[in-house]
Amino acid sequence: MPVPPTAAELARRVQARETTAPELLTAALSRIQAARPLNAVVSLNDGAQAQAQAVQARVDRGEALPLAGVPILVKDNINVSGTATTCGSRILATYVSPYTATAAARLQQAGAVIVGKANMDEFAMGSSTESSAHGPALNPWDEARVSGGSSGGSAVAVAAGLTPVALGSDTGGSVRQPASFCGVYGLKPTYGRVSRSGLVAYASSLDQIGPFAHTAQDLALLMNVLAGHDPLDATSLHAPPAFATVTADDLRGLRVGVIQESLGGNTPGVDATLQATLDALRGAGAQVAEVSLPELKYAIAAYYLIAMPEASSNLARFDGMVYGARVSGSDVTEAMTLTRERGFGPEVQRRILIGTYALSSGYYDAYYSKAMKVRRLIADRFAQAFGQFDVLVTPTSPFPAFRRGEKTSDPLAMYAADVDTVAINLAGLPALSVPAGFETVDGVRLPVGIQFIAPALQDERLVRLAGGLEALGVVQAGVAPGY
Repeated sequence: MPVPPTAAELARRVQARETTAPELLTAALSRIQAARPLNAVVSLNDGAQAQAQAVQARVDRGEALPLAGVPILVKDNINVSGTATTCGSRILATYVSPYTATAAARLQQAGAVIVGKANMDEFAMGSSTESSAHGPALNPWDEARVSGGSSGGSAVAVAAGLTPVALGSDTGGSVRQPASFCGVYGLKPTYGRVSRSGLVAYASSLDQIGPFAHTAQDLALLMNVLAGHDPLDATSLHAPPAFATVTADDLRGLRVGVIQESLGGNTPGVDATLQATLDALRGAGAQVAEVSLPELKYAIAAYYLIAMPEASSNLARFDGMVYGARVSGSDVTEAMTLTRERGFGPEVQRRILIGTYALSSGYYDAYYSKAMKVRRLIADRFAQAFGQFDVLVTPTSPFPAFRRGEKTSDPLAMYAADVDTVAINLAGLPALSVPAGFETVDGVRLPVGIQFIAPALQDERLVRLAGGLEALGVVQAGVAPGY
């Protein structure tokens, strides 16, 4: 399970003239072609060759670029000028982005080459990438299993070595859960730490762009490029990035709180991985104790009563009148109805209907307003816990990747897959899924992720922690067998 050349190493090679940006792009395209059965990539960037040549010209002029020539895939809800941005939906099947999202533009400014778009659950609504209009992205550890969602394609791309890093978005676990299922790092930054300008909105108060990688060094490299205030995003924070990695010695004295409410209902392999990680932290001198956050039992309900109404509002613009696919009707009302009925898949339709209901007259106070109060309680409880601990820890998911089709007929079971992740988005906190172990299921070795949570704006603490865990040998990152 070797770790392929990292983004940091590839950028160093380009700067040292050991290779070129066009050569790295050609190699990435070859890997993507060879791994087409995984369905991780839904479109390629026609402008990538020109980007690679422009990067090489900058390097030849003596520019020092932190991501010089590094090929990268971004989730298909992140706009890149001149590329298809379908959000995994039929309704945007012909849409081509007229502008570039701030996060993608910062990658390009740093020398990265955006190769194409990664598969995703339709409009980021899902936990398995099975709701994509492009078909599911397959888990490279076992193609009969899901890759997680909604950023499944991005996680698969890194896990299969198609690109060393990738971008996803996380609304309730959509970076961390697929990272856990695919055996890579997945970081959900503090809300507002990375600009959302150019990210197609699902739930605006919860969405956040985040990276996938194999190493803490690459996480630090990407976040130093991505983070920072953006005048195009009123919610972005004035918090200049200062990401770096550390050694195991820096874990001494770290106060780690294990959330009691996450200790029940896990599979044996998840429990074993969590205990092994905690034992390693204790051995490095960290202080480990349990902490109760009883309000977390309401997190799933509160999350969906906030996310679905926000989705209903955000997706109202997709009506076939301005952009996107349009189905003709006898009048405007019929045209809008047919467009949305045929353009949206069943999961998106379900969430729009539930969200609209929760916002309707007579129900707003009973559902959305009450969920917002619970959200405040959860955030306050996290803040209280961070008075005692530097980081909190849970499994990223109670179980490893499940089989395709196993939960698609039971939406509540699918929603419950996010039980360990949604509360972090409600509180706006940063969290990192660390590939820390494996569980053998039906003879197949499947990755298991452990989630670390930090106080708001302490994203750097999580990356330093990851570096320390790597030094301890806890991290089990690498390319899936066969790739």
